[in-house]
Amino acid sequence: MESVVLWIGSAFIFGFLAQRIGLPPLIGYLMTGFGLTYASQNYGYTLSGETALREISHIGILVLLFTVGLKLKVRQVFKLEVFGTSVLHMLLSALFYAAVIHFVFSWDLSTSLLLASLLAFSSTVLAANSLEERQELRAFHGRMAIGILIVQDLGAMALISITSGEVPNAAAFGVIVLFALRPLFHKLLDWSGHGGMLILLGLALAVIGGETLFHHAMGLSAELGALIMGAMCAKHPKCGEMYESLWSLKELLLVAFFMTIGLNGLPTWYDVQFALVVVALLPIQALVFYFLLIAFKLKSRTAFLTTIALTNFSEFGLIVAAKVMPEWTVPLALAVTLSFIIAAPLNKHAHALFDHVESFLKRFERQCHHPDEVPVTLGDTNILIVGLGQIGRAAFKAANEEHRDKVVLGIDSDAQKVAQLKNKHGYNVTFADAEHASFWRALDTSKLDSVVLTCEYDAAIIAIANLRRHGFTGNIIAHSRYEDQARKMELAGANHSHMTLHEAGKGLLSHV
Repeated sequence: MESVVLWIGSAFIFGFLAQRIGLPPLIGYLMTGFGLTYASQNYGYTLSGETALREISHIGILVLLFTVGLKLKVRQVFKLEVFGTSVLHMLLSALFYAAVIHFVFSWDLSTSLLLASLLAFSSTVLAANSLEERQELRAFHGRMAIGILIVQDLGAMALISITSGEVPNAAAFGVIVLFALRPLFHKLLDWSGHGGMLILLGLALAVIGGETLFHHAMGLSAELGALIMGAMCAKHPKCGEMYESLWSLKELLLVAFFMTIGLNGLPTWYDVQFALVVVALLPIQALVFYFLLIAFKLKSRTAFLTTIALTNFSEFGLIVAAKVMPEWTVPLALAVTLSFIIAAPLNKHAHALFDHVESFLKRFERQCHHPDEVPVTLGDTNILIVGLGQIGRAAFKAANEEHRDKVVLGIDSDAQKVAQLKNKHGYNVTFADAEHASFWRALDTSKLDSVVLTCEYDAAIIAIANLRRHGFTGNIIAHSRYEDQARKMELAGANHSHMTLHEAGKGLLSHV
């Protein structure tokens, strides 16, 4: 029990300190592993429970890959701009990093190329967390980043399979049978209900399916198995709920993974040199991402925000290294840590950074744009609803029913939601990103009477400021959850900030 207290207590302290200074907590978990290794080597402290910790870390990796599989959408992954950017970037980055590593450190070409391939991946955990915090996972640049990361994750799985020397047996053809049994997986999701049983089903599919079925029975890697098992459940209505349920559990289990990296040994001065050299090359990685995205007709803003989310090194590189070249996990862990320290503040202030460099970056835009980024025009719109979540859809419906003489338009940054509302329900809605300053700058608001903001707080503040800055004098009604947010919205220029939960209580009372 003492070892459990030590592991958990140390991870919390270091993770908490990292978070307080604005860094991802996983940097603290890496430091925990290094700290315990230092105590073991210099003060004779005997580490216990290490075997169990490594087992937990393996489960964390399987659950991570299972959740990636849950989000695997073939149409999204194989879009030209997603697949093309990801593959070209991995090839160009791997060749560039390999050349630098070979000439600077004089390592043989095969080792240099393998290490360079691990550095070509970007962090799924960091990007997803940063986008989730800013409510941008479903925005166009968020979907682009996640799509590219999924292709990279598939590349990582291919690299594990190629370099690990695991030879599949005849039973590997059973993967084809699994795809035929997909309806059975969907039935299991239906029968599992909600809450604990849904989490347990996800764990069973990731661990038993990946480790027992794929690794032991078929001779394939357990990681690839977990990814495929997740893909078996994709597109089911409960897929999103399972993903959300497993997210926190996966984060908890991955604490063990990052701690075990630090247990592999303390970094030497040579490891530090390696990490500093490859981190110094991150701006090159960013430029390659940016200009590839521009080449695929994306606007400068989308290309910039996607690039910021992807400019880092990946925990997947550590996963592959731990599998095929464990002697390199420490220098790679150091490089990943330094890249996260740089990436964390960049992600936090990505929109503000773009505002400063927009005029320069727009010079590189192509004249033709991606279909998802065609400029929006309001036409004869009188009432604009920004954000088409549950509250936004209710506001849209009410506006159409109560103001039949007005033209009502809804916008949202989730293209899939917009397509469903337009095609299935016939709503007058269109795709647009309310956080983009140039969207408001190019908008003709001369016929607009009112704007109703039901989007997230940060997007609403940006929208209010830009509407007033560009001369809109009509009504701005904003949705808010908290009193302090309501006050800030009104100070920014909103005529009224509607406290949704407060007003819902008054609405209930009106029925008494």
